[in-house]
Amino acid sequence: MSIAIAAENLVRTFGPVRAVDNVSFEIPSGSVVGFIGANGAGKTTTMRVLATLDQPDSGRAFINGHETRVYPDKIRDVLGWMPDSYGAYAGMTVIEYLDFFARALGFTKADRVARVADVMEFTGLTSLAERYMNKLSKGQGQRLCLGRALIHDPSVMILDEPAAGLDPQARVELKRLIRILSEEGKTIFISSHILAELGEMCDSMLFINNGSIIHHGSAESLLHGSGAAITYRVQIIGETTQLSQWCDVTPGVSLLEEIKGGVRLGLESESPDDIALALQRMIGSGLKVTEFHREARKLEDAFIDMLQSQNLPPDMPIPPIPTPAAQP
Repeated sequence: MSIAIAAENLVRTFGPVRAVDNVSFEIPSGSVVGFIGANGAGKTTTMRVLATLDQPDSGRAFINGHETRVYPDKIRDVLGWMPDSYGAYAGMTVIEYLDFFARALGFTKADRVARVADVMEFTGLTSLAERYMNKLSKGQGQRLCLGRALIHDPSVMILDEPAAGLDPQARVELKRLIRILSEEGKTIFISSHILAELGEMCDSMLFINNGSIIHHGSAESLLHGSGAAITYRVQIIGETTQLSQWCDVTPGVSLLEEIKGGVRLGLESESPDDIALALQRMIGSGLKVTEFHREARKLEDAFIDMLQSQNLPPDMPIPPIPTPAAQP
């Protein structure tokens, strides 16, 4: 299987901050890979290097086998880049915006008109063709930004926080578009700090913390690989503090989170006898239990467990990266 995206020992610093710290990974062609980390973890910096918009202090990056610093023009021919924000111009309509980029990418006459029309249809922007782009909603603007990245039908796409700030309906629509692009065989590298957005759509996920890759694998491998406690949701009649206090003094039980009317707790043992015993003790202590069930483990919990198991500190904020003025 060919490799569409690769990083070899990438390092990028901003003053004393090591934003990308010896990062290496490979992404096979045709796969969808999520890039996950807290704000300031190094996601955008890594993606900018891959997109030929920044250069590493050391190490190398490749798109379809071409090194970013040596063959940037070849890479831009096959790469679609969707930044986390883009310039909105008060006097420019949706169709004018996409037409400008089609011209810049070498499309002429009928081919340009047809390609812009195809992109607008795919992204659901046809009815908004004459709307000024600064009058678009957040979701519509993200679809326009995606459309811009698709003009030249790239085989590799890098999407930086495409769902940030979207309402639930717009998130569902964005996921649908990404699924279609994946079915067309495109390689998609998509970043987010919200794991729930990526768990269902990605073949694998890269986790970055303090500029370093700490996990590369499927969501299932993360969920089942840390040996963490089994999580249960418990609801009771009465004060939640009583249940929290019971968790604190009961062996094999850990309080994970207080919720409305109950808690999320962890049980160290998966034995049915031990689970039944925990519930028996809970009821025997006078707690009026109305609900007790095992819940699907959250990727967020698995990520935190992984950090704790590796004794890794949480991400620290990094200074904002200087960027040039927005270009059309």
